[in-house]
Amino acid sequence: MTKLNRSLVNSGFAFPKDLSVQAYPDNLPERVIQFGEGNFLRAFADWMIHLLNKQNLFNGRVVVVQPIKQGLADMINEQDGLYTLLLRGLRDGKPVEEKEVINSISRCINPYTEWDAYLKCAEAPLIEYVISNTTEAGITFDPEDKFENQPPTSYPGKLTSYLYHRFQYFKADASKGLVIIPCELIDRNGDNLKKAVLQYITLWNLPEEFSRWVTENNHFLNTLVDRVVTGYPRDEIKEIITSLGYEDSLVNTGELFHLWVIEGPKELSERLPFHKIGLNVVWTDDMTPHRTRKVRILNGAHTASVPAAFLYGLDTVGEMMDHEVMGKYVRQIIQDEIVPSIDLDKNMLVDFAHAVVERFQNPYIKHYLLSILLNSSSKFKARVLPSILEYHKLKGTLPQKLVFSLAALVAVYKDGRIDSQGMLASRENGEFTMKDDMWALEFFAATWSDFDGSQQSAKIVAEKVLKNTKLWDKDLTVIPGFVDCLGDYLYKITTQGMQKTVAGLIS
Repeated sequence: MTKLNRSLVNSGFAFPKDLSVQAYPDNLPERVIQFGEGNFLRAFADWMIHLLNKQNLFNGRVVVVQPIKQGLADMINEQDGLYTLLLRGLRDGKPVEEKEVINSISRCINPYTEWDAYLKCAEAPLIEYVISNTTEAGITFDPEDKFENQPPTSYPGKLTSYLYHRFQYFKADASKGLVIIPCELIDRNGDNLKKAVLQYITLWNLPEEFSRWVTENNHFLNTLVDRVVTGYPRDEIKEIITSLGYEDSLVNTGELFHLWVIEGPKELSERLPFHKIGLNVVWTDDMTPHRTRKVRILNGAHTASVPAAFLYGLDTVGEMMDHEVMGKYVRQIIQDEIVPSIDLDKNMLVDFAHAVVERFQNPYIKHYLLSILLNSSSKFKARVLPSILEYHKLKGTLPQKLVFSLAALVAVYKDGRIDSQGMLASRENGEFTMKDDMWALEFFAATWSDFDGSQQSAKIVAEKVLKNTKLWDKDLTVIPGFVDCLGDYLYKITTQGMQKTVAGLIS
């Protein structure tokens, strides 16, 4: 079977009718340097640039840099940067699948073997943008990193070397500064990346003039990205390749929903006119409301609903949403308690909440509840606790289902045994390993150790949990009724079981 590459696209090959293939000119200049060749950026930023090119609104390609030693550079170059993207999900309640060959990547450079080629990219006058996704741990400052390394070990170190070469080559030309758009999932990612670059300039004793050029002539933008990308479809790949009629080692899959919030000057939105082709890209002066909406509704609904669903006996988000009881529980948490707790435009919140429910129902994505439970204590503090506190502040009462969601989370740790892998815990379906910070696992194990099954004992567990300032950064026992409410739910879960408790909660 023929391999996907530019020769195949230009050969008149009979591609499937439901696959979009467009061979725009091969000589489009490289205008973006991208750190990260993984599934997410190829299903997100590179897909968007491909769509702009199809409408002659960008007319540029992406040169990709492999950020770590092992990666996809050889595979990407073997296919001339081409790959098939399958976007699947529900639209207005109906299953939709979009298939397209993405043509926006020109090549991929491995800086560990092609350092000179990497620096040569800094000499390209038409490159204007830097995009990155090097995982949340990618934007870090390593004081052991060295300028002489080819390449430096960290992403900010690599970027500093790139910018310094560009600064030198173009003799500090202000017009050759870049628009830097990180997609790493950390708060204020642009600010943090800029801080790390400036730290390297100081560490490596680079000229003060270079530091001014970086600060004054380069835009480091804060962003928020949102799309579930499921990557290479191993379980389906034989059927997919058969239907496509060609070999593709880089098939990528994701959901239909996408959101890119970029905090930056409005004039940049005309240079990257995603909005002109209907993409869900928001340019704003303040991304805080968008981040609040995503963290509280999307992430918060996951974190609040998954412990109860898992102890109920379910295994995936899809099962949870389709379940008569748990599906109703999730919807009620979002509509009745999370949305009312957020002091933002309610129409915006309701629209987003509707999209979240539809995304949770996506039949093409198998999202396991146990994987979502990873590091749940810190997730709950960031994603759910603000909704509890704000709901109480706005309405003067506690949100019952969100308090119950905390009880369900605490119950997950009951009877768990600490080992080197985490905590070996159990539910009616059998044993499972709970992963969390070791200090958190040890705290919950100790907290449950004296539980005797009584209502008073459940209240003591609740008080210890709410009083732990390391978990919550504050003593939550000062909130009137919180200890009693949490203790009552813990008692019901331990005596009645999860299924009966949830059924009573949503009735």
